[in-house]
Amino acid sequence: MSVQDVRAEARTGISFAFVCLFILGTMPIISNSRPADFTALSFAFFLSVWQLLFSLPLVIREAASAEKGIFGAELDPAVKRRTIAIILGTGAIFGLSTYVYVLAVERAGAVSAAIAIQAYPLFAILLETVFLNRRKTALELFFTALLLTALTYLATGGTWRVEGLSVWFLLALGVPFLWSVAHIIIKEVLNSTPITPAQVTFFRVLVSSVFLGIVLIAVAGPGTVAADFSNPTFQAFALVMGLVYYTELMFWFHAVRAIDVSLASSIAAPWPALTMVLAILFLSESVAGYQLLSLVVVVASIYGLLFADAKKRAASFS
Repeated sequence: MSVQDVRAEARTGISFAFVCLFILGTMPIISNSRPADFTALSFAFFLSVWQLLFSLPLVIREAASAEKGIFGAELDPAVKRRTIAIILGTGAIFGLSTYVYVLAVERAGAVSAAIAIQAYPLFAILLETVFLNRRKTALELFFTALLLTALTYLATGGTWRVEGLSVWFLLALGVPFLWSVAHIIIKEVLNSTPITPAQVTFFRVLVSSVFLGIVLIAVAGPGTVAADFSNPTFQAFALVMGLVYYTELMFWFHAVRAIDVSLASSIAAPWPALTMVLAILFLSESVAGYQLLSLVVVVASIYGLLFADAKKRAASFS
């Protein structure tokens, strides 16, 4: 690959990361703009179904091509069983995280939930340390503590008092926790099988849709599900949310193929700032000073963690 090709690929990856920033910033607004009479569980289910439908064309094209990915692989029986178990388990986790995402954005507010979701690096570091025995440097621990401090300040409404702790903000923290658990588990499948990003996404939303559908029918009943399905306004919002969510996943996978994950993460990190602006314009949400301060510290902490990780990697090769 020539220097020009490398630079062109890098520009493409950077452009894709900026698209992810925009999509991530708009998703909480779309979620909270849906009709108020429909539950978060129903919205999570139908947006997952729309995601599944949008994922089908690419998966079908890959299955019909020379490189079939997981569909053309001859896996060892033990590997096959483990792969199926991981797909089912992570699919259920992603289904649960979708529901928690919609509910948290609704109850905690688009701005607070968006900032809470930025805690993903915090949980990733914790889980990698506990389960993968990856030791962290003092600089990483410092920025982790700074991130945790900012989230505590936000969770208590800027008061630092336990009685001001928001239960819904804590629920919002469940989203990055579930994501980090699923991503660490699914990394094994990506490393040990020829499964493609499109196929990972397809199986993810397939299992999520089945999982959420079973829960929704059990909780709300088939009549409510049928009524929500036949409501065109509600389905329009579910369709848009499913489309943008699926599009973000595809852009992200292709971005990190072209550029480092750290660079893509750096570009997408400020997306809650976009959510903040859009929430004021379209949802009439007010933004408090403590939310703005928390956002600044959270984004600075994420950049600090990325810098600390790059420094550690450079030291390991020296």
